[in-house]
Amino acid sequence: MEATLRWTLVTALAPIAWGTTYYVTHQFLPAGHPLYGAVLRALPAGLLLLLITRRLPSGSWWWKSLVLGTLNMGAFFALIYLAAQTLPTSIASTIMALSPVVLMLFAWSALREKPRPAHLAGAAIGIAGVSLMLFTGAVTVNVTGVLASVSAMVMSSFGYILAKKWSAGIDVFSLTSWQLIAGGLMLTVAAVAVEGTPPRVSGPELAAFSYVTVVATALAFVAWFTGLRHLTAGTVGLIGLLNPVTGVLLGVILAGETLSPRQLLGLTLVFLGILLGQAVSFRFPPTPLGTPKALTAATKEPG
Repeated sequence: MEATLRWTLVTALAPIAWGTTYYVTHQFLPAGHPLYGAVLRALPAGLLLLLITRRLPSGSWWWKSLVLGTLNMGAFFALIYLAAQTLPTSIASTIMALSPVVLMLFAWSALREKPRPAHLAGAAIGIAGVSLMLFTGAVTVNVTGVLASVSAMVMSSFGYILAKKWSAGIDVFSLTSWQLIAGGLMLTVAAVAVEGTPPRVSGPELAAFSYVTVVATALAFVAWFTGLRHLTAGTVGLIGLLNPVTGVLLGVILAGETLSPRQLLGLTLVFLGILLGQAVSFRFPPTPLGTPKALTAATKEPG
């Protein structure tokens, strides 16, 4: 139970850090260069982690890094930026809030992690909470934006499960580094082709990029993949609902926004959904990847 709580807290660092990027991007980063913004987020973070690990891919990990880097970083960042440009935050965030369910379905298919009823109930409650929290009135739906957001959510969910399945024997820092570098290189090619010359970056913008690179990307993804290694996909997916919650709360704390009763109810539901998932994890601790089921069962028998 103590170990499960520790990995839960580590995992929570990721969506909380990602939630801060809404405020940082809006307030400090240059507009109009989403692909270069993604490059400056992914590539330096991957190189920083590579300097720490000093370990290059070998064998099949050259193509696995490319696949995971495309699904979890490169194409994901590009699609998220497209969704942000064409959709209201309420719709984009609610679509992304569906990821716990998709994550559980992929885990069920690829890892034989059957979703527990409490996880599914927590996901339903959390999605309802995100909708209440972010939908404040009539919104315009852009089909391209919806497709981009859905694609980003499905691709990353599949990529996370692949990373969980393939990562046995690979330290988390190297796993994250290789994905970020592969995704960053792919984004660099796209940025040069689509956006041309890189934007000029001022001092405050450089500081903001440094925060997004080190904290909201390198540290966050290390924490996320660590959680996927030690917790079930359903538990990790529900923890991810802290992302929009962080964005809303930062708006209250830093931007002076106020929460309506509807939003407060939404926040309460999101936290309730997350807690349901954690309760299951505490009651049924996950079996680490690579642990034989027979050995796990034997260790639980009275002795």
